[in-house]
Amino acid sequence: MVTVNSVKTPPTGLAVLAIVGPSLVWAGEFIGSGEVILATRVGAILGPTVLWAIIVGVVLKYWIGMAGARYTVCTGEGMIDMIARMPGPRNWGVWITLVAQSAAATISIGSIAAAAGIFVYSITGISPMIGGWLVTIFALVVVWFDVFDFMKIVMSLFVLIVVLGVLYISATVFPGIRVIIDGLLFDVPSVPDWALSGEGIQGNPWKEILPLLGWAAGGFASQVWYTYWVIGAGYGATAGRGFGKPADEAMLKDMSSATARKIRGWCHVVYADASLAMILGVVTTVGFLIAGAGVLRPHRLAPEGPQVATTLATVFSSRWGSFGGSLFMIAGACALIGTQVGQLAGWPRLLADSFRICLPKFDEKLEWRSQFRFFLGFFFLTSMTIVYSFGLKPVFLVKTAAILEGLLLTPFQALWVFFGLYFIMPRMLSRDARMILKPHWMFAVCLAIAFLVFGYFCVFQMPYVW
Repeated sequence: MVTVNSVKTPPTGLAVLAIVGPSLVWAGEFIGSGEVILATRVGAILGPTVLWAIIVGVVLKYWIGMAGARYTVCTGEGMIDMIARMPGPRNWGVWITLVAQSAAATISIGSIAAAAGIFVYSITGISPMIGGWLVTIFALVVVWFDVFDFMKIVMSLFVLIVVLGVLYISATVFPGIRVIIDGLLFDVPSVPDWALSGEGIQGNPWKEILPLLGWAAGGFASQVWYTYWVIGAGYGATAGRGFGKPADEAMLKDMSSATARKIRGWCHVVYADASLAMILGVVTTVGFLIAGAGVLRPHRLAPEGPQVATTLATVFSSRWGSFGGSLFMIAGACALIGTQVGQLAGWPRLLADSFRICLPKFDEKLEWRSQFRFFLGFFFLTSMTIVYSFGLKPVFLVKTAAILEGLLLTPFQALWVFFGLYFIMPRMLSRDARMILKPHWMFAVCLAIAFLVFGYFCVFQMPYVW
């Protein structure tokens, strides 16, 4: 029941920083292949001219994720349940999500396992396939038994090291303010002749830009997962509710003004939390792109194939010798393993929610935790298969997953969140709560821009990159 007593009093001022948490899980999940591999590769091939792609991708997804989390804080339900409430045929949006995300999840999880396997191979010398399998098994055990708190701390330390190192290197090869400004002018540079002779590189620059756009700040699923991490943190109306439950509409209709004011305070906490994730995403991704442009591009190196880890390690070894290269490979492996843990924690939740809504009998036969573990086992098997079949093509897999998972449904997601905030949520709330929790007009503007921008990429650019 959503009452004054069940909704905790939100912190204010600097106290907000003490409970920031969902953003760290969000950022820890998406700071992986998109930054370590894609941003560095794009910087090496196209240079800092495409900085705009990072800003566009991260900032627009920030508004989608933050708006979705605001809906969750006010209603207590996650984004998939919100999508189920869209007008039109019953559950049409969830069915689209279920079909598209099942395929995208399979490829994405397999791509991270393959990329991590390459890094493990570069460190230990074992085959990339065995390395990918070990990473998959490790992630499965951590998520299955819910023991990843300690490992998250250890892996976050390694990620912090690689991020600080890349920021240091990008600062030492900083191209100048003028170049940075030029990189924000939406220019699409040509692929240089030297790069065209490389494996997997073609003359269409969008083949490199779109994957970066797709996985900058994560893809469609990352924005859904952020609502889960908010539920896990107990912000606002989610307090004590747990996963896999739709909103309690009767309680929302009776929400008092006092409760609504408390929830509004939690909305401000979400704004601060999501803003931290946005800053981490922009700074980290820009740092990797500038490092790739400043270190790899002059030597005409572009990460590809089984050598992707050692090529990327050139970024560190150029400044810190062989120790720096080894440090990068260890930290890069930890970043990718952390991403894999995050994916295996998030996608089974997304699909369990989708099946619960689309196939009620499935939900009747299996409790939510059993559904979660069912999908966890499914992705374990598909990941092992993909690593076996395509383990030596990590960049190809990562780019494919970034386009499918990061771009294909993002325009719909922006539109769905817009309808959720401005049309669905008001009807669920009491009259007093509706006035207090009315979203700012800026959400509508930014979600509309996100719909138009990502819609343009999907309609006018995506068909030409396959």
